Amino acid sequence: MSLSLYMDENVPIAITRGLRSRDVDVLTVQEDGLTSFPDNVIFDRATKLGRLVFSQDRDFLVEARHRQAEGIDFPGVIYARQFRVSVGDSVRDLEMIAKLGNPQEFANQVVYLPL
Repeated sequence: MSLSLYMDENVPIAITRGLRSRDVDVLTVQEDGLTSFPDNVIFDRATKLGRLVFSQDRDFLVEARHRQAEGIDFPGVIYARQFRVSVGDSVRDLEMIAKLGNPQEFANQVVYLPL
């Protein structure tokens, strides 16, 4: 079973394109019509869609910690610091997560790239 990803609006398009070229199911915030929406709305939407969120925005870590502390379920967050993880490394690690991971191991968790 492969996992689906939900890309935050600050993720470089090169990462999305790289993943799609490797047959990873990716939906961007922009494609979903949620550009500039607050993080809690993005989390709720990703949860409704059952997609892991990939972000390079540290504010997502704050929202994830809040949800963990309050016991609010979410599919999981994958985080990479901007300018610290290359596009190629991000694509490689995200592809591995999407193709080899299962939803239970990411539920309510934050995973940091690089792996």
